[in-house]
Amino acid sequence: MKDSGAYMEHRYAGPRGVSILGLNTGTLDLTSNGWGHQVGLSGETAKLFTEEGGEKVTWTKVQKAGPPVTWYKTHFDAPEGKSPVAVRMTGMNKGMIWINGKSIGRYWMTYLSPLGEPTQLEYHIPRSYLKPTDNLMVIFEEEEANPEKIEILTVNRDTICSYVTEYHPPSVKSWERKNNKFTPVVDNAKPAAHLKCPNQKKIIAVQFASFGDPLGTCGEYAVGTCHSPVSKQVVEEHCLGKTSCDIPVDKGLFAGKKDDCPDTSRTLAVQVKCSNKDPKRSAN
Repeated sequence: MKDSGAYMEHRYAGPRGVSILGLNTGTLDLTSNGWGHQVGLSGETAKLFTEEGGEKVTWTKVQKAGPPVTWYKTHFDAPEGKSPVAVRMTGMNKGMIWINGKSIGRYWMTYLSPLGEPTQLEYHIPRSYLKPTDNLMVIFEEEEANPEKIEILTVNRDTICSYVTEYHPPSVKSWERKNNKFTPVVDNAKPAAHLKCPNQKKIIAVQFASFGDPLGTCGEYAVGTCHSPVSKQVVEEHCLGKTSCDIPVDKGLFAGKKDDCPDTSRTLAVQVKCSNKDPKRSAN
């Protein structure tokens, strides 16, 4: 039974037949007996994700990986400072998370990217949900898992990235709708990398820039077989010292008169650092 993908509402799912075997009278077919189903779990009805609901059941200490369909709980203190808080769900697979009785949504560590890694490792916990100490975290896990390696951490928002191909659609802000028609509101409605620092900070350094076929993800970018040598210079000219910037994905801007890999579809990967300090331009 598939649990993800397009047009889930059109897929047939569930048992296709139910029979009782071993009866003296033979097999009893219950397929057409008018089956139904109930949405939700008894743990949700009992509100096990709250302090009051958690007192209705007996909890046991985790000694090893738990079986599928298991509730877990723990308490933790809020990290100091004002940086965003997240939970890294190492060791878990798929389920839901509650913080002090409030849901922060589902997690799905077994949904992997083409690189074989979870598409998302960390899940945001709003600071408004937290108390200074003794915060309750309750997890409902659908599969076999071990919560012992779960981490509460703060997130560095001063490193920001963009990864845009030349076939990426332009920003929705490039268009407006009039008389049931979409028309561009900018002179050049082409794809571009859009970067914006948090808390009015400014871009002080371009840590990586490559226009070509770069590899990797934010924090782990690498130059591919096609790379414009002026990539970093172009990004610095557009972004250094600014709170936000836009870099057009334009071959003419990066390749100039010479194109060393004309048959390669181009991608622009950028990683910059934000701060309240003065910007630093790389040596040419």
